[in-house]
Parts: sequence; C-alpha cells; structure tokens
Amino acid sequence: MSESTATCIDILIAIILPPLGVFLKFGCKVEFWLCLLLIFFGYVSGLFYALYAITK
Repeated sequence: MSESTATCIDILIAIILPPLGVFLKFGCKVEFWLCLLLIFFGYVSGLFYALYAITK
C-alpha cells in the first residue's frame, strides 16, 4: 500500500472519528489527548485538528 493511500484512509477515519485517526497515526501521545480534548469542546475543532495533525 502506498503512502498516499494510507494517508487517504487515515483522513477518512479521522472524518468519522477524529481521535481514532490521530491514535492510529501517533499512538497515545500528546496529539491524541489534544484531539480528544478538542472533541469535547466541539466536533469541528477536533476534526480540524485531526486533519491538520495527520496531513502535516
């Protein structure tokens, strides 16, 4: 599987459940906990952060 296909799948997972997408990419590090915290404040903020974290 190529890198672009893996990134595309990660983005699709992040749209459905943003903390899961970040967890699959980074594990249980600061990025995951920040995304989870942002989800509690609002789905859109967590979604934007997850997409940013995965694509950076």
